[in-house]
Parts: sequence; C-alpha cells; structure tokens
Amino acid sequence: MKMQLKRYLGSLVFVFLLCLSIALGSTAGVLFVYNSDLPQVSSLEDYRPSLITEVFGDDGQIIGSFALERRIVVTWDQIPQVVKDAIISVEDQNFYEHWGIDFYGIARAGLKNLMAGRVVEGGSTLTQQLSKNLFLTPERSFRRKIQEAMLSIQIERYYTKPQIFTLYCNLHFMGHGQYGFAAAAEYYFNKDLKDLNIEEAALLAALPRSPINYSPITHPERAITRRNYAIDRMVAEKKITVAEGEEAKSHPIQLAPKKRPDELAPYFVEELRRYLERTYGTFAVHEGGLKVYSTLNVNMQKAANAAVRQAMREYDKRHGWRGAERNLPNEGLTDLYAVELPDWKLPIRTNDIVPGVILDLTPTGATVKIANYQAQLTPQDIAWTRAKSASDILNRGDVALFMIRSMSSADRKVEVTLEQKPKVQGGLVAIEPKTGEIKAMIGGYDFDESKFNRATQALRQTGSSFKPFVYAAAVDNGLRPDDLIVDAPVSFGNYSPGNYDGKYEGTIPIRRAFAQSRNIPAVKTLAKLGVLNLIPYVRRFGITSRIEPVLPIALGAADVTLVEMVSAYSTFPNDGVRVEPQLIRRVTDYDGNVLEENLPKLHDVIPAQTARIMVDLMQEPVRGVGGTAAKAQELKRPVAGKTGTTNDFTDAWFIGYTPSLVAGVWIGFDEKVTLGDKETGGKAALPAWIELMQQVYKDKPVEQFETNPVLTTAAPETAPAAIDVVSSQPAPQIKK
Repeated sequence: MKMQLKRYLGSLVFVFLLCLSIALGSTAGVLFVYNSDLPQVSSLEDYRPSLITEVFGDDGQIIGSFALERRIVVTWDQIPQVVKDAIISVEDQNFYEHWGIDFYGIARAGLKNLMAGRVVEGGSTLTQQLSKNLFLTPERSFRRKIQEAMLSIQIERYYTKPQIFTLYCNLHFMGHGQYGFAAAAEYYFNKDLKDLNIEEAALLAALPRSPINYSPITHPERAITRRNYAIDRMVAEKKITVAEGEEAKSHPIQLAPKKRPDELAPYFVEELRRYLERTYGTFAVHEGGLKVYSTLNVNMQKAANAAVRQAMREYDKRHGWRGAERNLPNEGLTDLYAVELPDWKLPIRTNDIVPGVILDLTPTGATVKIANYQAQLTPQDIAWTRAKSASDILNRGDVALFMIRSMSSADRKVEVTLEQKPKVQGGLVAIEPKTGEIKAMIGGYDFDESKFNRATQALRQTGSSFKPFVYAAAVDNGLRPDDLIVDAPVSFGNYSPGNYDGKYEGTIPIRRAFAQSRNIPAVKTLAKLGVLNLIPYVRRFGITSRIEPVLPIALGAADVTLVEMVSAYSTFPNDGVRVEPQLIRRVTDYDGNVLEENLPKLHDVIPAQTARIMVDLMQEPVRGVGGTAAKAQELKRPVAGKTGTTNDFTDAWFIGYTPSLVAGVWIGFDEKVTLGDKETGGKAALPAWIELMQQVYKDKPVEQFETNPVLTTAAPETAPAAIDVVSSQPAPQIKK
C-alpha cells in the first residue's frame, strides 16, 4: 500500500514538474517571440520628441510657431513638487518602489473594477504608459500588454526614476493639441508649470486617462469631478492635508480666458514658413524645435496692422453701405434676446469689431445686442452710410458688425459705430535701409480668408511710383532738379500720353513736374534716355519682374511686387547702396547650433551723388507746390516719397522714407477692377503710411537726410552735359 502511494506521489510530482516545464518553456517561448521585435530602450538616450519651432521678433518676443505637436520640454528640476505629487497620487502610487510593473496596483485596480462593475481605475504604471506612448500602438491585445510589461522592465533597468518621470511629463497628450504638462499649463491656465496651485496641478494630473472626455473646455462637469478625485487621491497619499484638499475642491475651475484671434504678423510668419521648409525640410520646421530669430519689429507691426486696416475700412466706407450680413428672423430665429453668436464667446474689448444683433429700431436709432451688452445706435454712429436713420439701412434681427468705442461693465452698456468688412485688399512692407531688415509686413485684410500675400506675390502696375527710376537714370546723365522741361501735348507715333488733370503747364522745373507727378515730362525724359537703356538700369535696383520695353513704363505700366518696390526705394536714403531685404537674422537648432546667420548683402546701385539728388527731388511731392503727398507734412519731419495711381484707378500706391525707414503701401482689389473715381495713391494709400510713421516716430527726435549743396545745385565737372529735355536730341547711353 505504501509502495503504491509512493509511486502515485512520484507520478504526480513528475506530471507537475512536466507541466511546470511545459508552462515555463511556453512562457519563455512566448516572451522570446514577443521580445524579438521589441525596440531597444537604450535608444531613449537619443530620443527627442516632436518640438515646437519658435519664431522671435527683433526684440526676442515670440511672434509665431510651427508644430505638429505643441510641446514645451521641461527638466526634472523644473517640475514643481505639487505636480509630481498630483501625478504620482493619481497614476502610480508605488512609482518609486516598483520595477516597472506594480502587481499590487494591478490587484487593487482589479478589485475596484470588479466591485464597481466597470473600469474605474487602471493598473498601468507610469513606466508602462511611457512605453506604450513611445514604442507601441494603442491596440488592446494580450500581445501588446506583454510587450508593454517587458519594455517597462527594460526601461526601469536603463533609466532612473527622475528620467522616466520627466519623459512622461513631456510626452503625454493633454488634449486640444497640447503635449506635455508644461504646454497644458500654459494652454489651460496661461501659467508656467512652476506657478500651478493644488487644484490646477490635480486637474492636469487627471487628464492623461482621457484628455478628450475630461477636457475642462468641452466637458467642465466631468473635468471638475475628475479633478476632485485627483485631489482626494493626493489627500489619501498624504501629499496634502485634508483641509488643503477641501479648500482646493471648493474652487471652481479657472481657465485662462479665450483670446480673440489677433495674430500679429501672419503673412510674415507664413513667408518664413515657406522659406524654412524649402531650406531645412518639413520635419525640421514642424518637429525639430528650431529657433528662428527674425527681423520683424513687434511695435512697428502692430502700428502697421492698425494703419492699413483702418485705411481699408475708411476706403470701404467712402463707397457706401452694402447691407447687413444676415437676418435672423429670415432664418427662423425669432427670440432675438436669447440669440448667442459664436463670436461672443471670446472676450470683447474696446476697439474690437464684433457682430451685433438689432433688437429694435427707434425713430432716431436702434438697440443693439452684443453678447450680454446693449448699445444704442445713434445717427452719428451710422453717419458714414449717409442714411437719415437706422431704419433706412437696418431691419430688426439684422446681424451687422460694430466697433466697440467704450464699455461699461457696471450697467452692461457699450458705445459702438456701425462697420462692415472691407472687400478691398491692401499690403504694406517696411524695410530698414541700412540693414535690409523687413520690420513689418501685411499681405491682406484677413489671413484666415486669404493666405495670398499681396506684399510678395501680387504683381501690380506701379503707376507714378515708378517715375523715380526714370529720373534717377536721367540724373545719372546730368539732369538736375532745377532744369526745365516742357509740359505740353506730345505724340510718339501711336502713343500720346496725357496728364492726370488734363492740363498742361508749359515750361516748368523738373522739381515741379515731379511734385505734381506730371506724366508728359516723365515720358519725355524716358524717350530722351531710351527705353532699352532704362530696363537694365532698373534691374540694378533689385526689380526682377518682367518689364516691357515701351514708353508707358515711365508711368508705371510694369507689374512689380510691393516688396521689390520698397527694396528698390531703400537705395535712395542709403546713398545709392541697396541692401537685399531679409526676414531672418539667425536660425539655430534645438541644441543652439547656428544653422544660418544672415549679414547684410550690399549692392552698389547708383552713385551717392545721384542718390542725394533723388532724395532732394523726392521730397518735392511732400513740400512742393501742389505736391501729390502734401498731406505727409503732418509728420513735421523730413520725408521723401512718391504716390502711384494706375489707369482706371485700379491700384493706389505710396512709397516713402525717412533716413532710417522705407515703407510702401498698396491698396486695390484682387480682380484688378477700379477703386473708384479719384481714388489715387494720395487718397487711398498715403493715409496708412502717415499713420504708420506717426506711431513709429512718436516722441523720437527728428532725423535729417544727408545733404550736400554742391551735389544738388550743379553737375560735377566730370559728369556729361545735362540732358536738354526741352529740345529733341539723340538719347544718351546711361552709365552702367
């Protein structure tokens, strides 16, 4: 009997050992198979997450960024203790003790899930979550869980707890395009990570489980429940006291206020993006964390934005009211007091242009609802429409645009002016002549509606703003501002130019002809020079656009971009030297290595003598009798420049300069249709230029142009004889 029992036990032990061997072998085999295609965690040493490429202005302010994943990378020391405590309490209470897998945590989570009848807690460690985010797919399978566990063990072998925790904080998706806790802190609270309080740290720590479902923006009630759970976990783990936890839970979620779209320089930044992608590739720009130090000046760009947008709105108002954008009753919405427009969810500030709803019309005006404010529209607020009363142009339930002039939070009242969105477009470029740095750029009224950059991409006829190149060529051949020319009818074969005002002034000085932008003297001057001589001369100014060799180019018949024209004009105040325009000072990679550093690229274009004569001549439109830019005298400082107006008033230009800044403004429609009768460069474009300069030079000392009386009164002895533009002589060859 004992022998049988002994044999039975022996057989049982044998079977057990056999089964154990099979199990261990199978497990080893499975682990070998699953481990065979696992990535090497040692590659984490060289791992770099997708990073933001930041663009800085000339004073170091951030003006734009490019990123597929918006992420701000922090170090272990930059993560405050309250954030560390919140994450550990919510996600992995035994983080500092386990070796990648927390069996106790898995058991605890399983028990809680079983008792709740649903998944209420996960058992994954921070290391497991990190391995999944870095190396694995989000699929739910036994194979993936095995690989996740094995990777976690490897990660724990190679890296310290602070390294693992820091990677987790920098990599995790936090909702709304934000990656990492630092980016989330800035996005949700407009704070640096180090400045978060208990409830803010708890909210962020609660997000990784499901950033979409617990978003405080789209699901605030779920978010506060999840946040409070995180606070309770911090209390349970003794990271904070019960009193601190109750105090934190009593506070509502205070998110940073949403910002009204107010991009500083979208056309400039887009121009940079195109260049950077061509030069460094899409990956480097959107994931490589480049630092781009641009030439843009923030204050000048702000002034340019306000000036050009105001000029476009003023032009638009001159041409009448086009009607309300929409009418709510026609759309079936009758309770106007309950209406909420999407734009009202953003902060409303003084000088903002926002939509409002006409609640009621009165004999003298109208009542307007704008969010939870009301305004009384007066006749003065609609005066530009030339309507006698609001009821002549508006109906109850109309949605129209209004500029906020003033606000009163106490009685929820605002004062407004009726506005409408311009259909006209505009562009502006401002360049520092001594460096070639582009300080401001505008390519249109609304970048979101049209990304076409009218400053760099639009070829437009330049009108009389092209005349300075004709006269500069003549000055190079001996012409002086006080020489005389005959302003009288003339024909060149089938071409008979005329003056804008239809009048002729006979024999007048070049100064007067230039100041009044008279066409016939310009065409005569070009005829004397020779069209074929002018084109290569103009190329020296950096104008590469196609120019037909015909006499009308004297009046701006060539299509040229705004940035080319402004860069060409920068030659004059810079003593004949043109510096190539540039957008970038320096580009570095994430580690600070310089990839590109731009120094000024200089080109000798015309003699300093010629440049100074032209600076003197180009002040005539401002200071001369009947000058086309006389309004610029408001600046009370020396300025020079030239207006430009094309046939049928399709393009309006003004390009002008001081000794330290050249700026050009263009106004027109994309379709090249007329701006309207008498919408000249002096009327449509010059006001924006003046407003820009007033802001740029506010409280700054007056600058004087470099002058030399000898150069501006007589030709030097070595110069060829002055062109007799009164008589008819063969065209001289322009000096190269």
